[in-house]
Amino acid sequence: MNIQINNSSDDPIYLQIKNQIKAQIISGKLKPGDKLPSIRFLAKELRISMITTKRAFDELQLDGFINSVQGKGNFVSSQNKELIREEYLKKIEEKITELKELSEITDISIDELIQMMKNIGEENYE
Repeated sequence: MNIQINNSSDDPIYLQIKNQIKAQIISGKLKPGDKLPSIRFLAKELRISMITTKRAFDELQLDGFINSVQGKGNFVSSQNKELIREEYLKKIEEKITELKELSEITDISIDELIQMMKNIGEENYE
């Protein structure tokens, strides 16, 4: 599992870990049943506090992305398709908001944006 900590990021370290593991689960790089490294091992590898790593794992468990098995470790949980869909919808909404802001700055209409989307969609089918 590849996790990169960016010390200049505005996001706290636990959130960076959580988001990167979640992204790997959503993308399929980590599959249901895959064992995650131990909290102690990951903290040592990233040179951070075990408390920080535990917080990331606790939040992933609360969000339903991992299961903790006493004495055995943390495992990627079987994913609820609706949960994954919601995650993608949230990302799409963020991108649409960014597009809206950019289009307002450049005075591009919604109709022009829709046409751009259609053109991009058609390119993918050629």
